[in-house]
Amino acid sequence: MKQQRQTTIKDIASALKISVATVSRALRDTHDVSRATREKVLRKVEELHYRPNFNATGLVTRKSHNIAIILPTITNYYFSTVITGIQEIAYQNNYKIILYVTGESPAREIEVAKDLPLSSIDGLLVCVTSESDQSGHLKAIVDKGIPIVFFDRAAEIKNTSKVTQNDFGGAFIAVEHLIEKGYRNIAHIGGPLSLSFTKERVRGYLAALKKYNLPAHHNLIIHSGFTQQSGTHDTKQLWTSSPVKPDAIFAANDRKAVGAMLALKEMGIKIGKEVGVAGFTNDPVAAIITPSLTTVEEPALEVGKKCCELLLKHISKKNFIPEELVLNGKLIVRDSTVGKGD
Repeated sequence: MKQQRQTTIKDIASALKISVATVSRALRDTHDVSRATREKVLRKVEELHYRPNFNATGLVTRKSHNIAIILPTITNYYFSTVITGIQEIAYQNNYKIILYVTGESPAREIEVAKDLPLSSIDGLLVCVTSESDQSGHLKAIVDKGIPIVFFDRAAEIKNTSKVTQNDFGGAFIAVEHLIEKGYRNIAHIGGPLSLSFTKERVRGYLAALKKYNLPAHHNLIIHSGFTQQSGTHDTKQLWTSSPVKPDAIFAANDRKAVGAMLALKEMGIKIGKEVGVAGFTNDPVAAIITPSLTTVEEPALEVGKKCCELLLKHISKKNFIPEELVLNGKLIVRDSTVGKGD
């Protein structure tokens, strides 16, 4: 069967008996086209199901209608949900996304940044790797006029916007909940201390202890990776090396919290009644593990939407003032924090 020909800008012009140039200006909403003409063109566009050819219009507007995303992984719930939010806003605005995954490798992040086809993208969304301590490769992109918006984990670069969750507040409400359930020796197994959001979660943890006049034992704070294996290792370390044995654990994320729970089960410790456990993310595994995991739900979908919206503003307005958005999470209480003796 013969494929139906796609409607072109010439078809719109012919149907309305006006020039192709007038149709083009009407679609770009230039000042020299009347409102009546523009409305007439838009009605005909809808009637004939015309879709712009961005490869062609890009030659005029210097826009590719592509945005790139650099992130550490796509295999966990948080990042896959962020991508869903980005994709929703991008597609609504006729943008396509190009995805680059660093695998938490700083070297790979630098390589990806240096090899980016900058002439084929209009902007960049970035979550840096957990071990990244360099930003020159990303600053070089900003210096070339390509806008960057960071999400979740950000590098300190001028003229870039950031969208994060309230890590301080989330940690505070998680630890406060543990205290209210009767736990007193609360450990924190955190992420790499080089990351700003790790520091914010430590601050929230310490602030909650201070509010309730509880001591902060340095032996009860361990920093490592974000994996389940890290959570298991950190928990076993707490029981073998700390003179103060925890009666609760606040983990930097749900994967570490699950690792902690597996270690506690292996040691024959009753989760909830003897040692409470709280995480951070609200990964689907939190609801199905036994006992179910108390956690702070991160606004991942909203993070994705907001960072994409900010990037599109940077793309459309050369002098757009960078913004930093901080979104609040919420506490999800489950069985891993039933309270001592309950």
